[in-house]
Amino acid sequence: MKALTLIFVILIALLQYPLWLGKGSWLRVWDLNRQIAEQQEKNNGLKARNETLNAEVLDLKSGRAAIEERARSELGMVKQDEVFYQVLENTTTKIAITTGTSSVVAPAITGTPSAPANPMLVKPAKK
Repeated sequence: MKALTLIFVILIALLQYPLWLGKGSWLRVWDLNRQIAEQQEKNNGLKARNETLNAEVLDLKSGRAAIEERARSELGMVKQDEVFYQVLENTTTKIAITTGTSSVVAPAITGTPSAPANPMLVKPAKK
C-alpha cells in the first residue's frame, strides 16, 4: 500500500511539473502578463505623444498662428511696426563714479538674458 501511495505521489508531481515550471507554466504566464501591462503603459504614453505631434503638424499645415509663434520664439522675428523689448535679469553691483572733486557710489545694472528671454512685443501707436 505504501508503494502504491508513493507511485501516485510521484505521478502527481510529474503531472504538476509542467504546470508550475514548464514552458507554459503559471509563473511564465504571470511574468508575460506583467510585461504586457508595462508595454501597454509605454504604448499609451507614445500614443499621447503622437497625437500631440499630429495636432501640431495639422496646426502648422493649416494655421499661421503656430508658424508665427515659432518664428517669434525660436528665431526672434518681429512683425513690421512692432517694438521688441527684451527683459533681462538684473544683478546690481556698485560702481564708484569720480567726477572732479567728489565721488559717488551708484548701482550699476548688468544683466544676462534669462533663459528663455521674455520678450514683450508692443505695437507703437499710429500717428
